Amino acid sequence: MNRAQAYALMLEHTPSASLRRHMLNVETAMRWYARHWQEDEEQYAVTGLLHDFDYELHPGEHPTWGVEYLRANTDATPEVLDAIMGHAAYTNTPRTTRLSQTLFAVDELTGLVQASALVRPDGDVRQMELKSLKKRFKNRAFAAGVNRDEVEQGARELGVELDEHMENVLAAMREMPETPAE
Repeated sequence: MNRAQAYALMLEHTPSASLRRHMLNVETAMRWYARHWQEDEEQYAVTGLLHDFDYELHPGEHPTWGVEYLRANTDATPEVLDAIMGHAAYTNTPRTTRLSQTLFAVDELTGLVQASALVRPDGDVRQMELKSLKKRFKNRAFAAGVNRDEVEQGARELGVELDEHMENVLAAMREMPETPAE
């Protein structure tokens, strides 16, 4: 499965612009880490784009429904499927690959970065500093749906200090086009 196929599938199954934006943000952070580690960027991108594609239409079965759909209807690799299962802690799927650890690590954090950008007067992630993101991270009332414990756990599983991980995801999202094509 390539990025174009994954993107089309994401659009087909994800009605809301906000969830599409989230998956594009995750794709961007996944690509950044793939380049950083000299891993397969296309595989990381596909994983980021598809990790929540089933969430809106099948919330009670997410991500199991999505993984089964991908297994039956695409040539998504077992590594991609495993990473998608592992990003949802409640599935108890061990994250044993760098791909699965990266998806888990960037998923929640990209949500915090996006929320932090939206409350800026300019709304621009490109102007956001690590200091500001850390302040928002410590304020658990801000973007309360972001699981801070999972953000910290994700950084630990990656073997990256939390501040460094935050800066990496910020760097990735600063590179993203302001309004991706939808």
